[in-house]
Amino acid sequence: MAIPFFLFSIFYLFVINSMTNTLCIQKEIPEEKQSKVFRTINVLITILLTSSYFRIFVV
Repeated sequence: MAIPFFLFSIFYLFVINSMTNTLCIQKEIPEEKQSKVFRTINVLITILLTSSYFRIFVV
């Protein structure tokens, strides 16, 4: 059951990164700030997925 969750997580991160890239292009965010935006969003999504994993499989 954990393998489908990990596959979903990878797919979800890919989709979120694609949406973040679109956001950066539309809002014309400078190149030097884009890495900070990506890092922040990726950390938050990783925390969300990790807490979901523990909620589903551990508790």
